[in-house]
Amino acid sequence: MGDPSGFLKHTHRETPARRPVPLRLKDWREVYEEFSHDTLQAQASRCMDCGIPFCHNGCPLGNLIPEWNDLVFRGRWRDAIERLHATNNFPEFTGRLCPAPCEASCVLGINQDPVTIKQVEVEIIDNAFDEGWVVPLPPEVLTGKKVAVVGSGPAGLAAAQQLTRAGHHVTVFERADRIGGLLRYGIPEFKMEKRHIDRRLEQMEAEGTVFRAGVNVGVDITVEQLREDFDAVVLAGGATAWRDLPVPGRELEGIYQAMEFLPWANRVQLGDPVTDDDGQPPITAKGKKVVIIGGGDTGADCLGTSHRQGAASVHQFEIMPRPPETRAESTPWPTYPLMFRVSSAHEEGGERVFSVNTEAFVGENGHVKALKVHEVVMKAGKFEKVEGTDFELEADLVLLAMGFVGPEKPGLLTDLGVEFTDRGNVARDDDFQTTVPGVFVAGDMGRGQSLIVWAIAEGRAAAAGVDRFLTGETALPVPIKPTAAPQR
Repeated sequence: MGDPSGFLKHTHRETPARRPVPLRLKDWREVYEEFSHDTLQAQASRCMDCGIPFCHNGCPLGNLIPEWNDLVFRGRWRDAIERLHATNNFPEFTGRLCPAPCEASCVLGINQDPVTIKQVEVEIIDNAFDEGWVVPLPPEVLTGKKVAVVGSGPAGLAAAQQLTRAGHHVTVFERADRIGGLLRYGIPEFKMEKRHIDRRLEQMEAEGTVFRAGVNVGVDITVEQLREDFDAVVLAGGATAWRDLPVPGRELEGIYQAMEFLPWANRVQLGDPVTDDDGQPPITAKGKKVVIIGGGDTGADCLGTSHRQGAASVHQFEIMPRPPETRAESTPWPTYPLMFRVSSAHEEGGERVFSVNTEAFVGENGHVKALKVHEVVMKAGKFEKVEGTDFELEADLVLLAMGFVGPEKPGLLTDLGVEFTDRGNVARDDDFQTTVPGVFVAGDMGRGQSLIVWAIAEGRAAAAGVDRFLTGETALPVPIKPTAAPQR
């Protein structure tokens, strides 16, 4: 512990300020101001180096949090990035996008604000890139084994980097036209600028990883070709089958899934020629009355995007009741707390409406013009309509952000013949191997919709399983075990 009394001297948790709303709505840059190293080191000193560091329990990657907090406090930034990279391939992603379950389980959080773990993490990696310390780490010995990784989100990228560094020839296939998966086209620029992906891909290419974008495995490359050309396969395609809302009027124009809406805004920022004469993409919120159905992170991404596109108004619907202002009794420390949160997008405007259900869409000339809605209450684990609460809300654009139900099964997965769990995810054993020998799965495709930190952890663990399958042993770390056993 760098300063045994640090948590007593610095009782106030301090994080970077968000840029003023009127200013940040004029661009798509990340919303946070710069954070000084002096302030960060003071915050890092609040870490108590607990005898039992519960932050480790909260982090699926097993990040050595007290160690790199101490190193930052002491100004040993290069040692800090070595500790951080030992457990996390991409702290620049998690430091921006992870909801920080580590902070929820911080011991200091029992009776004070927890340590700013996430901010320390992102400052360590950003400083390392600035100093030129993030360099390619190519393998010293090649095994001659070839591995295909299908999907280039965080799970696929983590598996690919680990396997490349273990000496295997790794090719990453991505059906989109750019590498990055949901990091590229699902996360708005204001949450994470895509330069962070690009500079990490440069490192991975220099290490020997091969990327092939615009290739739909199972269509452009058959399963037979895949198995013939590669000694092992890692499935990391995510849980991309979105949850729909099959109510009357769903066929109307102007109703889209979030992942039909969000990628266009990212493409504009990437310079793609997809805009009309007014500079707007094919699906835009400009001048429209927008309703977002779904109160999670994806809904907030749609909210912030709608603000920047110039929506006339935005309502965000959530079927669950409004969470309490402080940690709910149902989620005691050190669990991740159920509580009311205000993201940067919520801070920018719009109206959040809780405990409501959409029962129908109303149209005019084939286009949505309103939603029929009523309030609900949960009884015995089920939502019941509150009689007399029906109302209509005008809308020109409706965005469905209700999560995902699992991986897409037709095509690659059915052709491979993998088995599924009772939840519809790809089944796997303790080495992350599916029921098809030599085929492994990592991330949301095997776990179900989850957090980026879990995706990276599963990618690392699956890489260890692949390495053991190909060579008989592995020195790669195994941070976690799967959450679901295969069905036999």
